[in-house]
Amino acid sequence: MTPDDTRVSLGVDGADEVLHGGLLPARSYMLRGGAGTGKTILGLHFLTAGAAVGDDCLFVAFEESAADIRSNAEALGFDLDGVEILDLSPDASEFLEEDQYSVFAPDEVEDASVTDRVVEAVERVDPDRVFVDPLTQLQYLSADDYQFRQEVAGLMSYLENRGATVLFTTQPTPDRPDDDLQYLCDGALSVARSEHGRSLTVLKFRGSDFRSGSHTLRIDGTGLSVFPKLVPGDHDGEISDERIGSGVEALDSLLGGGIERGSVTVVSGPSGVGKTTTGTHFLTQAVARGEGAAAFLFEETEASLRFRSEAIGLPVEEQTEAGDLSLEYVEPLSLSPDEFAGRVKAVVDDGARVVMIDGTAGYRLSLRGREDELVAELHALVRYLRNEGVTVVLAEEVRSVTGEFQPTSENISYLADNILFFRYLEVRGEIRKAVGVLKKRLGDFEPALRELRITGDGLWIGDPLEDLRGVLTGTPELDDD
Repeated sequence: MTPDDTRVSLGVDGADEVLHGGLLPARSYMLRGGAGTGKTILGLHFLTAGAAVGDDCLFVAFEESAADIRSNAEALGFDLDGVEILDLSPDASEFLEEDQYSVFAPDEVEDASVTDRVVEAVERVDPDRVFVDPLTQLQYLSADDYQFRQEVAGLMSYLENRGATVLFTTQPTPDRPDDDLQYLCDGALSVARSEHGRSLTVLKFRGSDFRSGSHTLRIDGTGLSVFPKLVPGDHDGEISDERIGSGVEALDSLLGGGIERGSVTVVSGPSGVGKTTTGTHFLTQAVARGEGAAAFLFEETEASLRFRSEAIGLPVEEQTEAGDLSLEYVEPLSLSPDEFAGRVKAVVDDGARVVMIDGTAGYRLSLRGREDELVAELHALVRYLRNEGVTVVLAEEVRSVTGEFQPTSENISYLADNILFFRYLEVRGEIRKAVGVLKKRLGDFEPALRELRITGDGLWIGDPLEDLRGVLTGTPELDDD
């Protein structure tokens, strides 16, 4: 039996986190969703998780036969040997007989009624967990909606009084909504599928707090996974006044001695100007200090970054092979923001103290048509990282190579504690690069613009560009004074 003072796990990665530990025992919960949204698979997780800890489990099946359920479960890797299946699915002959089933009214039914079969199974199994799929099938067998609600209330009360935790599915339709059933249970979850992907939402959870919002749900060959949405208010930390450096003395001098631990630094500039290389300096320097570091690459592969870094003397290959530096290429359209946040959280839990996200344009693609949510999603992610004491480097590509100066293209300036910007310059027919600090929230910085080069020894930062004016336009003029 499941102890009364513990939560009941749904058995789905991430789902218990959303529910602050799982379901409350000996209560009933509704799982609503359309066809193909994953309701039955979630129920299989719920039952097999119980069987794994010694719970007695009962699957009451109104739609699929026991043989089909076991076959489908086996294909997904679920072991139902410890789960009793009560097969109440109709066969072809039962569709030809009217009123073959009467529902939960013992004084009006024959011995072969649904009521008797459910009661017999419950008395025999004495289940700790019951999954009913789908409960709304009973609605088609009831005389009217009132009778249906009464019968559902009676069934839930009967099972709960026996100490069972109940999960039942519903599939609402316009002519048969399931809103009334929410009042008859202790909690309600919703699974949905849209053009943006699958999601899980908690609609109601009596007696407990839960994580609100729509959380990404993914179905693969092994079942379901839930990726909880990061909530900034769930984490609370302070930025340290300790400064960490890049290992490039002149760059750290520009930054007033480096960037603060736990701060967010946006490194902005056009393509190829040195943003990723600069961020990689901070990563490799972190590892040199004995800290873990990680980079998520939306715009180039791990192999490409390793090759480029080795060419300029950065020990990325050595550090990744040692397991101190994590590199992960992210295909933007393959992950939702919640899934990506889960990847980032995993490396932080594994010890990463400096994290680079390269770059924000690729991250925006992961929103799958919801680009207006970019700032909100990034805000939640960097707030989580900052409050965990992790130093964040965001590489952002601005769209203009020269011309009017843009600190960022995605309006994320307010997220940054520091903004380090790069510019291409044309000087006497030659393309050159400049670097400067636009913002440093927690300390002083050098206001000069300096020339930047990428050499075989990494970044080279030159003297202040005192002989040029109009550098931010991209086409500066020589100062004749």
